[in-house]
Amino acid sequence: MRILLIADIHANFVALSAIQESFDACLFLGDAVEYGTDSAPCLDWIRGHATAVVRGNHDHSTAQRVQSQGASPLRRLAAATRAINERVLTASHRKFLSQMPLTRSLELDGQKFFLVHATPRDPMDEYLPEDAHAWQQRLSFIEADFVCVGHTHKPMQLDLGQTQVINPGSVGQPRNGVPEAHYAIIEQGKVSFRTVPYDISRAVEQMREAGLEESLIELSEHLLRTGGSLPASV
Repeated sequence: MRILLIADIHANFVALSAIQESFDACLFLGDAVEYGTDSAPCLDWIRGHATAVVRGNHDHSTAQRVQSQGASPLRRLAAATRAINERVLTASHRKFLSQMPLTRSLELDGQKFFLVHATPRDPMDEYLPEDAHAWQQRLSFIEADFVCVGHTHKPMQLDLGQTQVINPGSVGQPRNGVPEAHYAIIEQGKVSFRTVPYDISRAVEQMREAGLEESLIELSEHLLRTGGSLPASV
């Protein structure tokens, strides 16, 4: 069985479309929306292809119309794109976002999977680095062969003995310095991390067409072309 892991699309359908892998099951690990402006086709793709999904913090913010707090560059970008997302998403899209579970357990190909966007202790918000001891504490009550997460936008494979923690990295907003769409494949119990280039110029142009303000377009383009580094001027 060939299992596709994707996370943190962030309304970047150009990046998502570049992934042309065949798969028998697809696990989506949260954050379909915000940061980018092309959220509707991303949600349509997930609804049509994902075997299981979990809710990310940005999915929750859009579904619940949460008011953004703070003035950091990423918070300003999230707030601006959330407003655009809200204009283009249908009631059906918002219902889908609001009904995403915080966690999901399932069995595929004889192996147990536990899905969460961040961590079991704080499913949508906790950032946890590649720290075996910290993850063992978070997973003390979880029985799974694979714990699949997103949120950090960085690929990770952490072997805890009977459990592996897998983060496929971000499809649409990587933070590891590699400006490509990231994902992972699990096949016969083995994990492979992959990236694929996509048309960043087209993704940026879609933001301009959606009416995102120019300063935030410049920030977004810098993030996409550098694989996640913030400009020195912000």
